[in-house]
Amino acid sequence: MLAVFAATQDAENPLSGLKIDDQPDPEPRDGWTTITVKAASLNHHDLWSLRGVGLPEDRLPMILGCDAAGLDEEGNEVVAHSVINDPSWHGDETLDPRRSLLSERYPGTFAEKVAIPTHNLIPKPKELTFEEAACLPTAWLTAYRMLFGRGKVPPGATILVQGASGGVATALIVLGTAAGIRVWVTGRSEEKRAKALELGADQAFEPGARLPERVDAVMETTGQATWKHSIRALKPGGTIVISGATTGDAPPAELTRIFFLQLSVIGSTMGTREELERLLRLCVDKDVRPVIHSTLPLSQARDGFETMLNGDTAGKIVFTLGDS
Repeated sequence: MLAVFAATQDAENPLSGLKIDDQPDPEPRDGWTTITVKAASLNHHDLWSLRGVGLPEDRLPMILGCDAAGLDEEGNEVVAHSVINDPSWHGDETLDPRRSLLSERYPGTFAEKVAIPTHNLIPKPKELTFEEAACLPTAWLTAYRMLFGRGKVPPGATILVQGASGGVATALIVLGTAAGIRVWVTGRSEEKRAKALELGADQAFEPGARLPERVDAVMETTGQATWKHSIRALKPGGTIVISGATTGDAPPAELTRIFFLQLSVIGSTMGTREELERLLRLCVDKDVRPVIHSTLPLSQARDGFETMLNGDTAGKIVFTLGDS
C-alpha cells in the first residue's frame, strides 16, 4: 500500500528522511481493527518525528500521521482517536504514562490503511466531510481540551492565543468564538493577523505587543519565544494553558510574578475519546468547521510537509486517498 513514512531522521533537515513509497499492509492484533483511510491531516508532531523527537531510530521506518477519517471493515464512516493506551489502563487516556500516539509505537495514518484499537473508532457525523473530520483528533482536540477541559474558560472571558495561523491556534480561535469567548491573537505577519480576524478573533497584535488590557487566560503552544509576554499578559489570578513549546522549553520561569499574582500554569495534552465525541457534536450542533489550509493527494504529501516546515500554514493541511 502507498504510505508516507520516516526512513531516516535529521534534526536540521527533517524532510531528508521523508519517503513516499509502498509499505506492508497492517496486520491488526487482538482487539484492533483496520480502517481504509479517506483523509488524514498533518501535524507538527510529524515534523518532530522526522527530527528524531519522540520516535526512536530503532523504530524506523515508521509510517507517519496521527489523524484519520475513513471506513471501518463494515463500511461505516469513522474517525480515529489516535491516543493508544496500555490495555490495563482505566480512566483519562491522556494520563496513562504508557500512552502513545499512532506513528510513535504503531504505524500511523498516512497510508491507504491503518490498524487501530477498535475502541478508538468513533462514528463520523454525516454532516462532516472526511477532510473536515480528519482535522479534529489532534490539533482541534488539543484546542478543545485547552479551552474547556483544562482551562475551563467561561463565556465572556478574554483569552490570548500566541500565534495566529497553525492548526491548534486556528481551532482555538474558531472554538473560542463559537463559545462566546473574546479571542485575541498574536501573529508574525499582517496576512496572518488578518486571517485570524476573518476567523472570528476580536483583535490581532504583533508578537510581544502591549495589549489594551490583561487577559483571563493565555493559550500557549510556542514556548520560549512568547513565554514572558504570555505571563505578563495575564490578570492577577489568570491562567496560562500550555500544550506545546515549539521554540524551546527553557525560558525564564517568572516565578516571582507567578506566585505574587497567583497565576495558574496548567499543562494540557491531546484529549480523551469522550472529548473527541463532544467536539464532533459541537461542530455539528454549532455549524463549526475546521479551517483547512490546503488539500493534497497523499502522493504529494511532501508539498504539505514543506509548507508546514516553512511556517506558511493558515489552518490544517489534509491528505486525501481515493474518493473522499
